[in-house]
Amino acid sequence: MSFLDQNPGLGYPVAAGFGLLIGSFLNVVILRLPRRLEWEWKRDSREMLGEPELYDPPPPGIVVERSHCPHCKHQLSWFENIPVLSWAALRGRCRSCHAPISIQYPLVELLTSLVFVACVWRFGFGWQGFGAILFSCFLVALAGIDLKTQLLPDQLTLPLLWLGLIASIDGLYLPSKRAVVGVIVGYLSLWSVWWLFKQLTGKEGMGHGDFKLLAALGAWVGLQGILPTILLSSVVGAIVGSVWLAAKGQDRATPIPFGPYLAVAGWIVFFWGAQLTGAYLHLAGLR
Repeated sequence: MSFLDQNPGLGYPVAAGFGLLIGSFLNVVILRLPRRLEWEWKRDSREMLGEPELYDPPPPGIVVERSHCPHCKHQLSWFENIPVLSWAALRGRCRSCHAPISIQYPLVELLTSLVFVACVWRFGFGWQGFGAILFSCFLVALAGIDLKTQLLPDQLTLPLLWLGLIASIDGLYLPSKRAVVGVIVGYLSLWSVWWLFKQLTGKEGMGHGDFKLLAALGAWVGLQGILPTILLSSVVGAIVGSVWLAAKGQDRATPIPFGPYLAVAGWIVFFWGAQLTGAYLHLAGLR
């Protein structure tokens, strides 16, 4: 790792390449995990209600099953599964049935590649850089799933929370006390808003996954990073959400996933929270 730190001309391309490969895997997680969860929920519900078994084969797994075209089920060869390049070479269409391939695939791969480079640029190629990469991968997957399904699965938010607490044991980014307090305040801050909104309107203004995601972010950014994360995600969410609703011709009652804005804001605060807070205090004349 020290060799890569001393030779960034080699280290950054290596990080970018691994980012493309992991981005390809994150695409699989984004597309398959919600379907697997839905299948499991239906199976468990039938068991709890005592309903008869139905022939309902499980959807493809995340790790074992090979990638295939969602339209014609054509299994992809290795040269059809090269991140970004295969999509470009095939001009965004399946080689077998010529159905369009979502631009999500190269976008997630490129995003993950850029995130990997940013992680090693900011934290180096040691344990801090590795932890930042793990943190970023979870956020990319969670944001992608929430955008597509408006779900933030416990299977991702809770491991992200525990990984942040484990990292704090050795003070990798912040001490354990600050991480634990960040988890508590992160969860309660959004939960209290949800509870108050429900008491006043009788409606639920956000999903429970948002509480858990902010709690998980609190394990990585601590108490002092919670408020900047909430403010940044709210401002960006309000602007982007309003533009999105206007473009779609939807009214304000249309549900909008909040997870992607939390993920982006939490990632920014994790990287540059101290600098952002210092700049704000300076502009406000408090420093």
